[in-house]
Amino acid sequence: MRTDRSKTATASYTAAGLLRRAAAAFYDLLILLAVLMLATALALLVARGELDHGSAVFRAYLLLVCFLFYGWFWVHGGQTVGMRAWKIRVQQPDGRGITWKQALFRFLAAIPSWLLLGAGMLWILADREKMALHDRLSATVVARTSHGQY
Repeated sequence: MRTDRSKTATASYTAAGLLRRAAAAFYDLLILLAVLMLATALALLVARGELDHGSAVFRAYLLLVCFLFYGWFWVHGGQTVGMRAWKIRVQQPDGRGITWKQALFRFLAAIPSWLLLGAGMLWILADREKMALHDRLSATVVARTSHGQY
């Protein structure tokens, strides 16, 4: 008889603190800006230089690029480049990797978290499990990785 691993899997982890997470986010922001510049250059090529930067379609395109940037890293290994540098990983509380659905919820919940002057991130300081608002909403955690683990 096969056991459902998702119901029996448990993992202990050390939650990443606010400063470590903020440092990783800063690293990732620098890379994301470069990705957004490339995405804009591609859009300009497709539009033959006639691009309305304020259009809803262009903004949705850039938002999709942002989601794909973070989502791909989170779903494939749990770490963005900044997260690798600061030795943290996004995962499910039992240690498994996150799903695309969780990545989407996490990404969408993080937007107001950051737009409200980081209020959702500052929640970490009050939360006994060091979870940000978007961690709670997406059923994910950000854990510190062991020294040699990437």
